Amino acid sequence: MMTAARSADSGLAGPGEIDRYPYAEAPAGERAALRAWDGPDADLGRVSRRGSASRGRGLHGQLVQQLGQMIVSGDLGADRPLVPEEIGQRFEVSRTVVRESLRVLEAKGLVSARPNVGTRVRPVSDWNLLDPDIIEWRAFGPQREDQRRELGELRWTIEPLAARLAAGHGREDIQQRLGDMVEIMGHAVGQGDAITCSRADAEFHSLLIQAAGNRMLEHLSGIVSAALQVSGGPVTGCDRPSEASLGHHARIVDALASGDAAGAESAMRQLLVVHPEVERVVPAPREH
Repeated sequence: MMTAARSADSGLAGPGEIDRYPYAEAPAGERAALRAWDGPDADLGRVSRRGSASRGRGLHGQLVQQLGQMIVSGDLGADRPLVPEEIGQRFEVSRTVVRESLRVLEAKGLVSARPNVGTRVRPVSDWNLLDPDIIEWRAFGPQREDQRRELGELRWTIEPLAARLAAGHGREDIQQRLGDMVEIMGHAVGQGDAITCSRADAEFHSLLIQAAGNRMLEHLSGIVSAALQVSGGPVTGCDRPSEASLGHHARIVDALASGDAAGAESAMRQLLVVHPEVERVVPAPREH
């Protein structure tokens, strides 16, 4: 159980709030894994088990996830102090785990640590909004609609340009792999396998940016991958299978093979709006 002690100025949520983010008991008194969430935060609990940079690292990764979600959701507001000793007490983790977790959050721009001031939550304007973890936390928090819109606008800028540039590079190896991904997606759609379809689609978009031959664009591929994870079917067509979405993917590959830059760009723009009738809200994340 979480300890109930709390300092008045710590900035940590009270028992009714922070206890939504508990750790499960593990052998030898160590905290080893997250318990499943119940109630209205169940979707957010599923997000915490998805793979990303801070996941898969035991207590350290879990604490980053917990505190990050609480900051991004507004449970811990800007300029609120974070007392390491109280965090350790609340989550029953060591000082080392707390210290390393706060360093990760500081690198993401979520907190700052200063001598004689301590660690405090930073305002949204200081956050690294292109960090894949923050993208995910925002997408399944109170800012979900803004995040979805912003991601869509960003993809509209990045991916058509990447398709146009890729048509001029003649990377036959990547073009072959893009074709393979389209084939896998088609088979998966026929089998009703949304997970395989989504994975092949994510690989397709990552490869396309790689094929553009622009290192700065390639650096943004993680943003597109995160966008695909949190946006779901309306962009990829995998949750709502259609020949239209597969056709646009195939036309991109054909345009690249023929060096048709304008055709590749046009096909990508058509792909990004293939389901305009879908309500623009972030769907609940699924278990993978």
